[in-house]
Amino acid sequence: MHLPPTEAPTTPPTSTPTAPSRRKRRGRALGFAAFAVSLLMAVPAAQTAFGQDAQAVEGGGDLGPNVLVFDPSTPGIQAKVDEVFEKQESAQFGDGRYALLFKPGTYDNINAQIGFYTSIAGLGLKPDDTTFNGDVTVDAGWFNGNATQNFWRSAENLALNPVNGTDRWAVSQAAPFRRMHVKGGLNLAPNGYGWASGGYIADSKIDGQVGPYSQQQWYTRDSSIGSWGNGVWNMTFSGVEGAPAQSFPEPPYTTLENTPVSREKPFLYLDGNDYKVFVPAKRTNARGVSWNGTPQGDSIPLSQFYVVKPGATAATINAAVQQGLHLLFTPGIYHVNQTINIDRADTVVLGLGLATIIPDNGVTALKVGDVDGVKLAGLLIDAGTTNSDTLVEVGPDGASANHSANPTSVQDVFVRVGGAGAGKATTGMVINSNDTIIDHTWLWRADHGEGIGWDTNRSDYGLQVNGDNVLATGLFVEHFNKYDVRWSGENGKTIFFQNEKAYDAPNQAAVQNGDIKGYAAYKVDDSVNTHEGWGLGSYCYFNVDPSIRQDHGFEAPVKTGVKFHDLIVVSLGGQGQYNHVINDTGAPTSGTETVPSQVVSFP
Repeated sequence: MHLPPTEAPTTPPTSTPTAPSRRKRRGRALGFAAFAVSLLMAVPAAQTAFGQDAQAVEGGGDLGPNVLVFDPSTPGIQAKVDEVFEKQESAQFGDGRYALLFKPGTYDNINAQIGFYTSIAGLGLKPDDTTFNGDVTVDAGWFNGNATQNFWRSAENLALNPVNGTDRWAVSQAAPFRRMHVKGGLNLAPNGYGWASGGYIADSKIDGQVGPYSQQQWYTRDSSIGSWGNGVWNMTFSGVEGAPAQSFPEPPYTTLENTPVSREKPFLYLDGNDYKVFVPAKRTNARGVSWNGTPQGDSIPLSQFYVVKPGATAATINAAVQQGLHLLFTPGIYHVNQTINIDRADTVVLGLGLATIIPDNGVTALKVGDVDGVKLAGLLIDAGTTNSDTLVEVGPDGASANHSANPTSVQDVFVRVGGAGAGKATTGMVINSNDTIIDHTWLWRADHGEGIGWDTNRSDYGLQVNGDNVLATGLFVEHFNKYDVRWSGENGKTIFFQNEKAYDAPNQAAVQNGDIKGYAAYKVDDSVNTHEGWGLGSYCYFNVDPSIRQDHGFEAPVKTGVKFHDLIVVSLGGQGQYNHVINDTGAPTSGTETVPSQVVSFP
């Protein structure tokens, strides 16, 4: 909900736009009878792990009615894809959830427009196994050409030959573009070059130019691009072949040659006629895509997954994990009255179609034990009406095991408090386990929709990191009542951070932090001796009380082991101001112009 512009730009912008507009309108909730393709498979009963009287949970099975599977001979593909888009285009807080899956082969004359809570993916082992002579498109016609609310959707594992040579992916937060091969260019702005606030690319190859145009910020990891067009506030790259050279703040490019540690997101694919989940191997100092040559990793047959469908209980889900099954959540909304506990090493928990988990009675929705190699991916965790202390916990309090050889990863796991309805949580996500990889998350206390207000959807903290050696690549955290990110563990690293402070603070007193005006967007505890961050930005838009001052966007101890590179704060249209960028360093924002204040390095 940035300050609305008086007029959207009609030519490609090459520098900072004036105060951009931001999310304000609620989408429609529509449902319909989806075209379903049954994936019936013969599966053996799994062995129970808790007594002769307990009923075993079976692995495998069909993927449910909201997974649509196509092959090149399927009749009416375009009409079916259009039907889903018609229902999901503006359904920002609706209850529809869909996955569009395409078997290996070539598909001609396709334009798959992707709306809310819709995922599109190829079912090959590599992107080039599934080729569209056509496009996968996200635009913003539903919101008058403003793409700042194009959330909660994804594209994965496809090759595209765009019709006009350039594909359009005009998104903002929680819209990953993974494992894609675009045989042409990629336009990240909506038609007309309206505002956009994205975004994330990983493990992808774009043969031509990536054109951000009006995009305020973007993070690209472990990919290959032909070239990059421009920058507005914060464009960050790690392990990207063809990335522009380091040049922050003019242009605002932060470029790391490699990504220290990465492991690509697990994905569903077809091995002949058998569905399996591929779990890519961990990479160190990665650069470029993971799928050149033979992909490295492990394949797990679907028979080893409990295929979770709406109506499943937390008790059954936990029983499946206890007896040795992985979890594949099909598209839908899951209410749980007890915590889902993942206490077995190497368990894969994969959601399709933005599968959504809601705790009903104040429990934590999802907890991971202090074990090796758990993979959490593709889930939306939505706060319930009763306050939860936390929504996601990786590792218990006091977790101390070394997981450096096989870390837990959290990928495309999104947290929402309010927006779809009243919700509360003290802290969105807590990372206690050492060595955890947080690879693309958006933790969001809603600034629009239903059930919003300073205390109505109260959530004090977005991300709390207690574990050591935790790495965040692509960290988006917004609007929490106090600290958006608080880092208490040693040797943490963040590559790219995007933040907005809570718009709806009623007055200065409501955000007073002792002697400090406002809670930092990203705070490193005074006890921490080593920490490093690259490409971090925080924006303020105090529209309820524009006189609010925020002493700084970032707060950290002044120690030789604590280092920040390329920091930025922005006051959107002068609605509130920052006094400094980090601690007492950096110029203040001032006036009504949206002009960023920057620090190239700290200390």
